[in-house]
Amino acid sequence: MKPILPFLSILTSILPSILFYHSLCAQNIVRRADLGARFGEPGPNTPGAVVREVAKNSPWGKAGLSAGDVIVQWNGEVLDDPDRWSDIVYALRQGDEVQALVRKHNGSGLQPIKVKLEGLPMEKYDKTEVSYETVYTDKGLAIRVIITYPKGNVDKLPAMFVVGGLSCSSIEVYPGRRESGWTKVLTDLATKSNMVVMRMEKPGVGDSYGNCGESNFHDDINAFENSIKYLKSKSYVDSSKVIIYGSSMGSALAPYLANKMEAAGIISDGTFVKTWFEHMLEIERRILAFNGNTPTQITDKINQGYIPLYYGMLIEKKTYAQVISEKPWLKAYNYHSPAHMYGRPVSYYHQVQDFNFARGWEELKVPVRIIRGTNDWIMSDKDNDIIIDILESNNHKDHRLFRYPGLDHWNMVHKTPADSFHGNPGKWEDKISQIVIDFAWEMLGQKSPKP
Repeated sequence: MKPILPFLSILTSILPSILFYHSLCAQNIVRRADLGARFGEPGPNTPGAVVREVAKNSPWGKAGLSAGDVIVQWNGEVLDDPDRWSDIVYALRQGDEVQALVRKHNGSGLQPIKVKLEGLPMEKYDKTEVSYETVYTDKGLAIRVIITYPKGNVDKLPAMFVVGGLSCSSIEVYPGRRESGWTKVLTDLATKSNMVVMRMEKPGVGDSYGNCGESNFHDDINAFENSIKYLKSKSYVDSSKVIIYGSSMGSALAPYLANKMEAAGIISDGTFVKTWFEHMLEIERRILAFNGNTPTQITDKINQGYIPLYYGMLIEKKTYAQVISEKPWLKAYNYHSPAHMYGRPVSYYHQVQDFNFARGWEELKVPVRIIRGTNDWIMSDKDNDIIIDILESNNHKDHRLFRYPGLDHWNMVHKTPADSFHGNPGKWEDKISQIVIDFAWEMLGQKSPKP
């Protein structure tokens, strides 16, 4: 009987891991909560989340919450940190109960309000199937993917995988979501491309589990990779004809993903190729100009403030709080929170800084279409020319750079970059999304379906 003992010992040691893995595979994603209201971010100087808007038929509206009220406490927690507020909101799921302490705008004092949250509605189209499915990261996080394809289809279809930007914004176009140029593009890809289209919610975004405000760049990449594998495994997908469409940060990642996942082509929309340190200095220069600084003032502020600020954060791998504690005068230049930027932790940007985006372009063999909006003030125009130079110097055979007149970073047309920077709404044009669709079919050697 001795031989059985080592086996039992091994089984005992690995059984917890087996059970843990099984629990992950059996994990059901609970739908993200529908707040039914819009709130302003709390802050240390203005604690409490100001209620901007409330839907009358939402649980909040039925409980008596109204615009102008201020939520002071959330389940007993004082609201005085915008980053913590983001974590609270993103973590809410269908069926969650919230006890809020509200300061009423009519002067009647503090009032407790209790609500049970409902789930967000799901996407639905007349001629397009929508399937909400689950993919797992290597760390076991359940990730939401949304797959769309023409109703009644019985053939293997080409597919498009959408890689969004770095923010914690959802790539879902659920009913009631505020419309934007980006949501219009996503809707058109789903309903007009005649392709299978997959979108993925990053860890901690939408229905996906995790904490977007604390997750890292490599976790996002792993989720993208596993989702593309899942897409290519679908019986109705022609796995040899998967196009990667990347926007913003996703556009810079598209070459890397195409190389690793053997895609058939990429569309890079609003991209960059330089390091994040260079990117931040260039964007600060543009912002200073939009805010009326003279060239002399811009140079002084870049030298005195932004170079040491971003050098400390990105090159020396510190938080903004650490950089400012060592160089207090930089506080005047920093508009980010102590350890976050654009909703992501500084560790995310440390990894972005170390990621070699140029390598993906150098190694790329598949067809490329690059879309550059001439009024995109987020990304530098020169990066697009650098990418073309990289491709041509490596004898790349099929690439094109298309500069879309007036287009900004969020897929809307503006008169000037400053017009977009100052938040003017801009104009939508149907051909914005149609160009993406046409490019995808063109790279596959086929004609685009009629709009």
